[in-house]
Amino acid sequence: MTQLTASPAPTAPRRWRRLLQPLVIPLLSIFTALVLGSLVIVLTDLTVLALLRTQPLAALPAMWNAITTAYGSLIQGSLGSPSQIVAALSSGDGKAITEAFYPVSDSLVTATPFIFAGLAVAVGFRAGLFNIGVEGQLYIGAICATYVGFAVKGLPAIIHIPLAILAGAAGGAFWAFIPGILKAKTGAHEVINTIMMNYIAFRLSEWLLSDKGPLKRPGSANPVSPFIEKSAEFPRFFPDPIRFHLGFFIALASAGFVYWFLFKTTWGFEVRTVGQNPDAARYAGMSITRNIVVAMCLSGALAGLAGANEVLGVNHNLALSFSSGYGFDGIAIALLGKSHPLGVVLTGLLFGTLRSGATRMQNVARIPTDIISVIQALIIAFIAAPAIIRKIYHLKEAGPGDANVFMRGWGK
Repeated sequence: MTQLTASPAPTAPRRWRRLLQPLVIPLLSIFTALVLGSLVIVLTDLTVLALLRTQPLAALPAMWNAITTAYGSLIQGSLGSPSQIVAALSSGDGKAITEAFYPVSDSLVTATPFIFAGLAVAVGFRAGLFNIGVEGQLYIGAICATYVGFAVKGLPAIIHIPLAILAGAAGGAFWAFIPGILKAKTGAHEVINTIMMNYIAFRLSEWLLSDKGPLKRPGSANPVSPFIEKSAEFPRFFPDPIRFHLGFFIALASAGFVYWFLFKTTWGFEVRTVGQNPDAARYAGMSITRNIVVAMCLSGALAGLAGANEVLGVNHNLALSFSSGYGFDGIAIALLGKSHPLGVVLTGLLFGTLRSGATRMQNVARIPTDIISVIQALIIAFIAAPAIIRKIYHLKEAGPGDANVFMRGWGK
């Protein structure tokens, strides 16, 4: 009679290797993008180019100086100077402490809409959908939050703030519901429909803020809305000029909710199953229509929260082109974060840090902020084509269990 024995538990090194393995490609992609970005910095530095023509050996120190100055100013502009932080804490001077911690606080503010947008795209990916309409849903969420913020008066902050947040989430969910129901009922391509909805949202915001638009601030020559009521503004936790506000914690809570929904609930399981294999999901009795609509509405609600965050937490009004493309950057963030809420949060923090430090890099090192876009594009390219990273660093090919399903058949 054969005796069955339990398989031995994985050792600690194997357990850590299994946990860290999904991070290898993203981390190497970021490192490689920074290395190639340094080449761009060197080749666009006029001092280096002049020395290469006249004194090639003297150009090497100049190259190193250009790279360290650029990335050093990027880090200081996004995370602050450690020596300045220590000196400020030692002095006990409130103004010095505020100035020392301003860079890192501003990076968190910049990262907040990236986290919302990345979560929105990631939910769509998990359901096998490419929601490229996050930018439009973000605009609609901002419009709804703005209207509730300035038109509803006399409410205490404890009611007004949640009401404005819900308005932003509902606006984004409604804007995503339209392509979602079209996809579920008629099979209409969500990429095309969401792109068209983007343009409708952009033109709608232009009309609302035009000279005769209902959201135009009376007496203003600029296309801006009235300021929202003080009771609708997100509370800030530190004195000016630090802008760190409640929205960052709402973004973290949203990431926690998305994780719970996707991995701890029956609906989340069904959404992921539909995304990976709709035929198997249908055979198991799952409703394809319902899960597509649920996923798109949740995705749109998260995008609407990104727009509401910018209005309630940062700008306190609605202006044309208030978004710097958060919805489109959310695609890159979801890809780099492997469509996992924790990965999205970390990637959103990375993108926020890069964007926040880019201004100081331009002022100190005279490096245009476009270099950050170049680095982000390189990161995305390496994530989308991991075979390049595996070839460069001689990594073994991914096994069947290592593959990540982001979307299913959207390009067919």
